[in-house]
Amino acid sequence: MDFIVSYPVPYRKYLLLTGFIGLLASILVGAGEFLVHYAGGAMHDSVPYAFFQAVPAWRLPVGHYLMIAGLPLYFIGYMHLFLALQPGSRPLASGVFVLGVFSFAIGGIWVGSRAFMGSLVQILQEHPDPSVLALIIQSYDLLLENLVQILRVLVFANSVVFAVAILRSRTLYPRWMALFNPIALLLVVFLLFLKVPTIGDYLVPTAMNVAHFVMFSVSLLALRQPTPEAPAA
Repeated sequence: MDFIVSYPVPYRKYLLLTGFIGLLASILVGAGEFLVHYAGGAMHDSVPYAFFQAVPAWRLPVGHYLMIAGLPLYFIGYMHLFLALQPGSRPLASGVFVLGVFSFAIGGIWVGSRAFMGSLVQILQEHPDPSVLALIIQSYDLLLENLVQILRVLVFANSVVFAVAILRSRTLYPRWMALFNPIALLLVVFLLFLKVPTIGDYLVPTAMNVAHFVMFSVSLLALRQPTPEAPAA
């Protein structure tokens, strides 16, 4: 393959391997989250978590275990970003790696709860008890749904550090790669959801993974271009 041909072989090998593992993570977790979350038009229901009633029961465990299988691979994927950024600034590259690990550690707790929440909603659909459902939603929001807000802050911070590292130091990336940071790609996904719902409806249920799939794909393509020499491994 002609990927990253100008870099020392060990460094090139690690860049490729970690990049493709990150891509695999986005596919596995993305497929799992899509199975757990996608419910067609029911996703627009204003009642919290009511969309789970439209998700076929078999999809919940399948999606759950796909996500569990793929999530640890994201940590290796972020090593790919570290390797690409660290020739320019090791502190900024380390910041991207650490923030990425924290993001997916916290995000992993959240997505790991989604299939269980879906099962609860479906059980209560068959044995309705509004007061019990309200208590479950209150507890879930406090303990788990709030993690999404923390995740968004971490991803925003990560995206800023990622872009600054590329724009202010001599990384292996071309400058335009700064545009392909996670928060910018997430904004594109949600913009599609608002403006082109026929496409956005399929992307939003697994938006974070779509953003990382694009980021890792573009990263591997960007590293085909002439760039500064990487340090020997």
